Amino acid sequence: MLETNPFSILAETVSPFAMQSFIIAMILLIAFGTIIQMIHHKNLTYFLNNAKKAKLQATREIGTSERVSILAKTAVVDIGTTSELGFGKRRLSHVLGMYGTIIFWISSAMLVFCYTGADKSSSAIWSMLWHVGAILTCIGGYWFWFFLRVDVSAEAHPWYRIIKADLFVLALLACSTFGLAWSYAQFNGQIGLSFLFLTLFVIANLVLFGGVYWSKFAHMFYKPGAAIQKNLAEADGSRDNLPPPADAPEQFGLGIKREEPKHY
Repeated sequence: MLETNPFSILAETVSPFAMQSFIIAMILLIAFGTIIQMIHHKNLTYFLNNAKKAKLQATREIGTSERVSILAKTAVVDIGTTSELGFGKRRLSHVLGMYGTIIFWISSAMLVFCYTGADKSSSAIWSMLWHVGAILTCIGGYWFWFFLRVDVSAEAHPWYRIIKADLFVLALLACSTFGLAWSYAQFNGQIGLSFLFLTLFVIANLVLFGGVYWSKFAHMFYKPGAAIQKNLAEADGSRDNLPPPADAPEQFGLGIKREEPKHY
């Protein structure tokens, strides 16, 4: 099953053009939802104003080579490994979910555009990556949902409590879960279940990409920008209008050792 392209089998009843059009429509929904959210919440205005303020408060000029180095370090460390979460289970679950999702999305596009159709060859590698990406997303996402969420692990709320902020992670998990279930049912020739899971897979994608305005989807674009701005502010001395670090070592007393820190 892992080496089978589920979209190739689907092409027997649904044209590859329709599948390609669906992916393009989802990309347009991401762009539209993000732009509308930026306009409504004035995120871009905030970043621009913050950059102007930092430039006025800077104590030193950053050279081109240093700026490139900061951008590269931010992309590799802060963004690529979600270093702001520190070392631990939350960071690992986010990394699994993030890279699983990236692999799942890229391999979906590759399979549909390059390996689906009567005149197209098959690719065991991209089919394998599609399934592995979905599995990694499920591992990281369900681990986070059931055990690591702040309101579950630190505030003692039940795991089934759902708020609007959960739309992104739930839709993401639904896409991966129903995608795997659809591939399994289709591979085993279970036509009824295959159609059911395919329908749920399509609906989950519509909710995920069509709900960008209401979910945390757009945060994937904001957080890298915020991380870059923060590191540049530390380098030029503006420090986002925060005081410089104290010379004396931090003193917390013994109270910090009384319980395991889990209040995020």
